[in-house]
Parts: sequence; C-alpha cells; structure tokens
Amino acid sequence: MIIEVATENKKIAVDGITIDCVIFGFNKESLEVLLVQHAEGESIGKWGLLGGWLQKEESSDDAAQRILYELTSMDNIYLEQLKAFTNPKRVVERRVVTIGYYTLINREDYNIKASLTVREAKWHKINDIPDLIFDHNEILEFSLVHLQNRVRQAPIGFNLLPEKFTLLQLMHLYEEILGIELEKSNFRRKILHMKLLVGLDEKQQDVSHRAAKLYKFDSEIYKKLTQKGFNFEF
Repeated sequence: MIIEVATENKKIAVDGITIDCVIFGFNKESLEVLLVQHAEGESIGKWGLLGGWLQKEESSDDAAQRILYELTSMDNIYLEQLKAFTNPKRVVERRVVTIGYYTLINREDYNIKASLTVREAKWHKINDIPDLIFDHNEILEFSLVHLQNRVRQAPIGFNLLPEKFTLLQLMHLYEEILGIELEKSNFRRKILHMKLLVGLDEKQQDVSHRAAKLYKFDSEIYKKLTQKGFNFEF
C-alpha cells in the first residue's frame, strides 16, 4: 500500500502504515511488557513489539485488535492510541509510518498463545528489555512515560492487579510503574483518603508472613466522585 502525503512543494511516498502495540502487564511484583520474537522476514530471530500492517479496508483501531489476536489469541483488549511515529529513518530503505497503541492488563487473565509467524511471545521485565527491532525501544519508552503520567491522573493501574489486593501490592505496583520508592505510611494514608477502595472482611491466604487485609477498587464510587468534581491526583 503506497500513500502519498502532500507537502507545500512535493509529495512524499509512504510505503505503508503499521500498527505497534505495547502490552504492559503486572506479575505480582514486576511491571512487564509482552514482546514477540519474529520467525520470518527481515527481522527473523529478533524481538519486537506486537505489530503488523494496516490493511486497506480497516481502521487503525480494528487493525490493532486483529494484530493482537493473530499474534497471541488475545481478544477484546482495550487499547489506547498513543501517536504516530514518523521518523523517516525508523525503517531502513522504506518509508513506513507506525501508529502506536498501549494497554495495561492483568497477566493472570490471559493465556498467551504465540502464532506461527512468531517464534515466541514472552513477557519481559521493564528493566530487562533487549535491543528491539526498528524504533520499538523508542516506542516502548514513550509508552512508559505516557503510562507514568496517566497513572498519576487516573486510577488505571488497578487494571494490573487481581480483583482483591493488599495495600502493599498496590504500593509496589505504583513503585514499579513510576520507578520510585514510596513511603509506606504516607502512601497508605493518601490512597485511603481518596475513598476509592472498599475494605473487605478478608485477608490474604496461604502466605508465610502475617496476612494483610484485602481491598478492591470500586469503579462506581469513582464514577460518582468524578461527577461531583473529584480529581484523582497521585
């Protein structure tokens, strides 16, 4: 698919548009990203984000969903569009523009199955990312910064936790995403003051240490609070 982009003096030929998806997951202790190792083509054997070509008859949103399903069998995943990455040197000898997407999921909710077009689909810790194809390291870094900003402004981090969690698990999640160390008592006081969590009459099971109280995030309370002008700011 060749696309011509008009400028003031000339037209620039674009060989095609691709979609690249950054899938963040939280594995109890670590923030991770899902990567695939290519099994064919010019990038065979190399690691990259989940990506593919935008087809003529589909929107970028539809393409992102299709690509995720084709590569990993993941279906109906909420994806947020980041931006277009347009550096003319991002792909050697071709002019390819890519549209980036990202999402956050709870790893335990999905069974990842790598397709035949990739050797492996594997979770990598965010601090242990290999050298990726094209500009995928740059796209991943942009996504992480975007995530860090978003998690301070909206309670989207709860998507990475099980339905029932401890305050310590929640704090560790924020530490992983933001890359900082938080003070336990201050975090506890601030998060409970928001009144977004429902304390349960349950505690952790099968743990070697003292069992901690479990909480859950109440989306309905959050919705009602925002209608009254509540501003989530962490």
